[in-house]
Amino acid sequence: MIDFRYHLVSIVAIFLALALGIILGSTTLSQSVTKGLQRQTSSLAKSNDELRRTQARLEAQREGDENFARTMGPQIVADRLKGQSVVFVETPGASNDSIEQLSELAKSAGATVTGRVTMQKKFLDDNQMATVDELAGQLKPGEMAFPSGAGTYEKAGAVLASAIVTEDPASTGREDATSAAILSGFRQAGYVTTSGKPGQHATLAVMVAPSSLYAYEGGDADSKALLALAAALDGAGRGTVLGGPSTAAQEGGLIAALRDSDAGKSVSSQDTVDTASGQVVTILALQNELSGKAGRYGTGSGVNGYLPSPVPAAGGNG
Repeated sequence: MIDFRYHLVSIVAIFLALALGIILGSTTLSQSVTKGLQRQTSSLAKSNDELRRTQARLEAQREGDENFARTMGPQIVADRLKGQSVVFVETPGASNDSIEQLSELAKSAGATVTGRVTMQKKFLDDNQMATVDELAGQLKPGEMAFPSGAGTYEKAGAVLASAIVTEDPASTGREDATSAAILSGFRQAGYVTTSGKPGQHATLAVMVAPSSLYAYEGGDADSKALLALAAALDGAGRGTVLGGPSTAAQEGGLIAALRDSDAGKSVSSQDTVDTASGQVVTILALQNELSGKAGRYGTGSGVNGYLPSPVPAAGGNG
């Protein structure tokens, strides 16, 4: 007859066997998992090395492309804007470096740079709208009539544009009393600062978009105010290009807003203006504007291509 001690010994033996199985199994599993992790780590290390090498190659290629565009750019754009003049309009937050580089390239293209108008944040302040509207009415040239229903910034843009751009080549190179009064009025109000002689009436305008988004409350209204100015510049002169970095073509950026507006049908845009190649494209876009051709250039959403296609003929500026 099987006694209690036999049962006890059997139960202990079973548990010992289970414990030994767990220990042996976990050791085997641990070794298998470790080897698997080691293989994955080795594979990831190789992938990371390949990605680093690819990144280095792309960076070297990008630097090479930039050096090429920077070196050859003046030759590529030579005489494309011969006989024309360009005024630069700087928005709040725009890159000064881009403006300086574009200015030099415009001169290489044969254009005269009249000067720069820098829009101040005060111009976009909601509390200033009534004053801006009143100033536009006071400074409006006698022959100018505002369209029915024109808003504050449509009026102000039209007045300011009349002082710095023209379609008539015979009107370039000189500042008349009306233009001087307009620029003086906007300066005294703290809405703009100027450098050079922007009142000499350029035939073409380049507006440079801010590097960062107007992400604050009311930013959309500020973008619309600046687009009203861009449209006015395009209408009063022979063409306007809005240039900016890639961030300006993202949702909420000034270039993205232009491309979603009616003004985007006539005002060209370029969203890599902080690069040497993008600056060359901006000059090509200005040349196309002389022929009444607007386009969206760069790498952002909805572009026609990185540059105009076909590229306008060298030495021909309409």
